[in-house]
Amino acid sequence: MRVLILTASYGSGHNAAARALADAFTEHGVDVTVIDHFRELVHPLFDRASRAIYMGLLRRAPVVWGAAYALGDWMPSDSPLAFGLTRVGTARLTALLERLAPDAVVSVHATPAAAMASLAAEGRRLPPHTTVVTDFVAHSQWLARGLDCYCVADAEVGREFVARGIPRERVVVTGVPVRAEFDTPVDGAAARLALGLSPHLPVVLAMAGSNGSVGRLPDVAWALTRLTRPVQTVLVAGHDGALAETLTRQTAGPGVRVLGYVPDVRPLMAAADLLITKAGGMTLAEAIAAQVPMLLYGSLPGQERHNARFAARAGIALAARSRHELVRLLERALAEPELLEHLRDGVRRVCHPHAAQHIVAAVVERSRQRL
Repeated sequence: MRVLILTASYGSGHNAAARALADAFTEHGVDVTVIDHFRELVHPLFDRASRAIYMGLLRRAPVVWGAAYALGDWMPSDSPLAFGLTRVGTARLTALLERLAPDAVVSVHATPAAAMASLAAEGRRLPPHTTVVTDFVAHSQWLARGLDCYCVADAEVGREFVARGIPRERVVVTGVPVRAEFDTPVDGAAARLALGLSPHLPVVLAMAGSNGSVGRLPDVAWALTRLTRPVQTVLVAGHDGALAETLTRQTAGPGVRVLGYVPDVRPLMAAADLLITKAGGMTLAEAIAAQVPMLLYGSLPGQERHNARFAARAGIALAARSRHELVRLLERALAEPELLEHLRDGVRRVCHPHAAQHIVAAVVERSRQRL
């Protein structure tokens, strides 16, 4: 069996999901190919330019991105108002499908899913197409026509898709695919020991995705310096070296560790009593898999704000809207172990272990049904 996975390098979440699925398919004995839609099917210059614009908006004008996200939710994915953006790359995608002849296609980004839907609307015969939704919301741009299956993060998200017109039988609650390391329990005490952290003080982990500069980690550092109780803190700045230097200056002293990009955050999450983060889809999925309580702060307008609302409704995270509220909620969480346990119970309720394997099973089954 051959499977084509379509992804896009906007943030690190989509590609992380694609890698997790590729590994799971390979373990299942499936021949898998991963293609970055914008870089390989449109043009590398388009990919770099569009990503630069996207990251620039997130850093300097997140409200503009939020408005664009809201507009995208207002119109269907094949709307003429999209000015053909959902059809970019379809010519090369057609050639790729003819060359690879995959038995199934899996999208982990909305644009290649819409491109596949465009080909289906032209009457082309296509292999079964599954889209894996990497956020915790049903957004219009994920609702492409002609998709055989939607794999979603949670039952609540699935109900949103059904409410927006997707047949119930096409929506499968699998969870968001994460790396295999997250499917294996990690002892928190052992993780602390390996990281050189004390077993006698609470551990707070703070991060903002692989590009830490699009979060508000300096505010988190400010809040941590105002705590009245002793705590151990690990701040992860991602690929931003300048941010790491800023955080180091802000938090100089014992009990605080500033790290750059960490390729494997699983041990850090296992060691943490609380994770402070913005609500990126993959960060949220990994935190749920690691069963760590969350305090959400600095979530960007658009999908992250929707993810944060899901997390708050599900009882898996606290949410702070200001620096002073962040201090207050952080103090409360550290002072009330029962609150952290309540959040952890909520995480256990929405956790879907082995999501990648469940998605592989769904894709393989639908491919067999098509034969």
